[in-house]
Amino acid sequence: MEAVLTAARSWSEQDPDDETRTELEALVAAATGDPVDAAAVASLRERFSGRLAFGTAGLRAELGAGPQRMNRVVVTQAAAGLARFLIDTGRDRSVVIGYDGRVNSDVFARDSAEVMRGLGLEVTLLPSALPTPVLAFAVRHLGVGAGVMVTASHNPPRDNGYKVYLGGGDDGSQIVPPVDGEIAAAIDAVAAGDVRDLVRATDYTVAGDALVQAYVDATAATVPAPRLPADAQPKVVYTAMHGVGWETARAVFAAAGFAEPLVVPEQIEPDGAFPTVSFPNPEEPGAMDLSVARGVAVGADLVIANDPDADRLALAIPDGAGSFRRLSGNEVGWLLGWRAAAAFAAGSPEASGALAASIVSSPALSRVAERYGLEYRDTLTGFKWVSRVPGLVFGYEEALGYLVDPAVVRDKDGISAALALLDLAVSLAAEGRTIADQLDAFAAEFGAFASGQVSTRVDDLSRIGEVMAALRSSAPSSLGGLDVTGVTDYSDGVAGFPPSDILRYDLEGGARVIVRPSGTEPKVKVYIDTVASTPAQAQALVDALAADVRPRVS
Repeated sequence: MEAVLTAARSWSEQDPDDETRTELEALVAAATGDPVDAAAVASLRERFSGRLAFGTAGLRAELGAGPQRMNRVVVTQAAAGLARFLIDTGRDRSVVIGYDGRVNSDVFARDSAEVMRGLGLEVTLLPSALPTPVLAFAVRHLGVGAGVMVTASHNPPRDNGYKVYLGGGDDGSQIVPPVDGEIAAAIDAVAAGDVRDLVRATDYTVAGDALVQAYVDATAATVPAPRLPADAQPKVVYTAMHGVGWETARAVFAAAGFAEPLVVPEQIEPDGAFPTVSFPNPEEPGAMDLSVARGVAVGADLVIANDPDADRLALAIPDGAGSFRRLSGNEVGWLLGWRAAAAFAAGSPEASGALAASIVSSPALSRVAERYGLEYRDTLTGFKWVSRVPGLVFGYEEALGYLVDPAVVRDKDGISAALALLDLAVSLAAEGRTIADQLDAFAAEFGAFASGQVSTRVDDLSRIGEVMAALRSSAPSSLGGLDVTGVTDYSDGVAGFPPSDILRYDLEGGARVIVRPSGTEPKVKVYIDTVASTPAQAQALVDALAADVRPRVS
């Protein structure tokens, strides 16, 4: 325990934040008091048991003191490590930094700007809290060596994070191995010293409104002029879920000629406390209750939601019974992929292109690719992989992420995806049809697909390894009454994929089940996909598989 106390005191001395320094000093006092506070001892041991791992998702964790939390010391070390990586590898010594509306996002962004500028980089800081897609756009638009976005996306309210993009040959995509390991090593080297020894400088550039306008103009240009005037377009309700999406989305919709959506006033302004949702993720039960209630009250045709940093999109449509049903990420992916493939084939009939989705997303998109003569590519989970597919026309991930125009942003973008959906909804309305009608048309054209998910949250991370080990040691011969026809263990290294902690079970009739640990949350996640003659039959198979799988991963 003495080593932990020494590390804690050393950390406290270099911490520039009064709040986290006071928090740590209080823990040390409680852990060394009489009597000793066992909870304080346990907390200190956990906080100083190692460092936040910097990986392909960058950093993401709860705010707090110590190397296992997000705080100004950790962020300063990360910024200096990234800067040294750019310098040591001969990359362009320039970076653009963005931040969302979470607690301390602006502080972490300014710390990063000062530290990177102090190390000699050309630094541009975005002018205000803005969506992640604006930062991803800026990396390419400004032609810089790297981009940093301070965000925890849709994580719990007390979390924050640090996401890294690379320019040059990486073309504005998120980092992938082995670069993440190289940056992590550079951060570790910085962490061996004291952040007070790092030179800071404040003569960095703050971007003007022209950069945001460039994103608005480029995004608006991804759709044609609406086929209906504003007063004849479907009625739309929009929520930013206490995030930073609204002002940018509003500008994009207007620039493209679409009617301004009605908003959920309680959730439209950025608020890092997220007062109306316990978990600011549109996928979570209850997260869209306010927006659905607003949709019912105004008789909306669509309800759309961005997550707090607006890189994801959720859609709900009238259910015919006086309320709304949220479409799954796969359903939205099918519709947007079909739209993109048809437009690409019509505009460039001789050109080659590709549709892509993560391996945990529905296989339905492969049917669309086949229908339009496009290549189809499965990728590992994460848009860092989807965005790198050569010749990409459209890519998506079932976790509400969609890349609708790779020429503008090489990452998921909830604002351009919302615009694409508005374009689809207006085009259908001009023909007297709805999004629900288009889902029926998809099933008739490509097959009745259904998908589902089982997630088990754990308090002890070792439980995740135990679940995966148990599945590997005793593979089921059937699931949900369907025979298992094949098992693929991605930890062995599958052609085209690096070794990954993923298990895939192929089942009779074209169904499949995929199990993996979450990359951003303490969960085991199970993805279920089926195809049948009718949507009801496909959903019944999903329900049976979910009932069988749930106890196996609990």
